[in-house]
Amino acid sequence: MSQSEHKDYAGDKLGMWLFLFTELLLFGGMFLLYAVYLARYPQEFVTGGHQLNVALGAVNTVVLLTSSLLAAMAVSAIQRNDRRLAILLLSGTVVCAAAFLAIKYLEWSAKIQHGIFPGSPKLAAGPPGESVFFSLYYLTTGIHGLHVLIGATLLTWVTLKVKHNAVHSGDYVLLENSALYWHLVDLIWIFIFPLYYLML
Repeated sequence: MSQSEHKDYAGDKLGMWLFLFTELLLFGGMFLLYAVYLARYPQEFVTGGHQLNVALGAVNTVVLLTSSLLAAMAVSAIQRNDRRLAILLLSGTVVCAAAFLAIKYLEWSAKIQHGIFPGSPKLAAGPPGESVFFSLYYLTTGIHGLHVLIGATLLTWVTLKVKHNAVHSGDYVLLENSALYWHLVDLIWIFIFPLYYLML
């Protein structure tokens, strides 16, 4: 690898880390907002958390952890120039992303059918803290879901790049950066799950 190529690689990596930092600030702000309202409405947040489906949340946690493992393994595969394995692993990651979004869709649909959504008459008639809890829940999981969709689209594009040998053992920074983004998506869910689903 020439010095210029090395500099480009380092620049790509640095750029990705800076972007991930801004993403952490975004979700960090939402978690801070959560903490402020939790201190104000502790009992209502517990009541709201008990209305969420812990089983579906746990399944989605396993799905995302599995997807992160597959993404990491895909990077290792491309480093060995095993394109076929890398494609299979990336495809598995995208399938996991689709499964996560499908489960989240089912979960949101069930809540909406029961009249639990921001501005709904049911929440308006209840204690204000419960309405705040679900507003934050929909906001946080909605933005996270959008990140999952973006990540899945990105990984699908990278998979095509691997298939056409545009990403290979000599140049895999695109795959590595995409995997880093996906790990962040996974990490954020690791915080969302206990904060919203495991309220005691």
